[in-house]
Amino acid sequence: MVTQVKADLKHNSLHLLRSYQESRDPALRNRVVELNFGLVRKEAHHWVNQCNESYDDLLQVGSLGLIRAIERFELSKGHAFSSFAIPYIRGEIQHYLRDKGCPVRIPRRWLELRQQSRGVTRRLRERLCRQPTDNEIAEELGITPREWQEIKLAEKNREPLSLDMPMGSDEDSSTSLGDLVPDARYRSFQLAQEDRLRLQQALLQLEGRTRSVLEFVFLHDLTQKEVAELLGISVVTVSRRMKKGLGMLKRLMLTEIC
Repeated sequence: MVTQVKADLKHNSLHLLRSYQESRDPALRNRVVELNFGLVRKEAHHWVNQCNESYDDLLQVGSLGLIRAIERFELSKGHAFSSFAIPYIRGEIQHYLRDKGCPVRIPRRWLELRQQSRGVTRRLRERLCRQPTDNEIAEELGITPREWQEIKLAEKNREPLSLDMPMGSDEDSSTSLGDLVPDARYRSFQLAQEDRLRLQQALLQLEGRTRSVLEFVFLHDLTQKEVAELLGISVVTVSRRMKKGLGMLKRLMLTEIC
């Protein structure tokens, strides 16, 4: 029964994909998304326990990857759409988590204790009819007061301060934190962001297949063999396109700088 359902799903997806590629009707694309949304749910379930992002946010991000896969899928290659779509869905979620990732890593145990502390604090407040002390919370959690203080401090310092944050109480003050704490690395960060934008613009100028090879290898962390199987080409061709694509990217970016 399950096998038959999967076969019907595959057949319906391919039929809709063929119709969408001929008409580019958004309604058909949305239907393909609905039929294959289980792929997004599976990836979201995998990542939700490894990050602090909500399940709904991961579903939305994964859906973008699914749509990208629909736009790039080639029926003539004969690949299963699900196998083609999963790297796009996974890659979109991974990029989102990298961009949203906290620069200050907190041990998972501390994150779990901080989560438990909310319920502990509520129960102690109801029992004691007052706000519990740090020592009482730590005792209830089964940890030392010092460790509890470290957990609170880690959460407090988790998000970095913006160097553009105004300093002082004067609303008209133009002094920012960056002015008071000059750091050459701030300029390096700005340059890195500019390089990233130039790279994205240069990628868009590459031939479609070459761009796909570079994205799969360097953005989705696939091996050359996996890319070859996914695109229906040889590993040698993947290697050649990588070399060619990297050379073109270098020339394009150098041209923009000049």
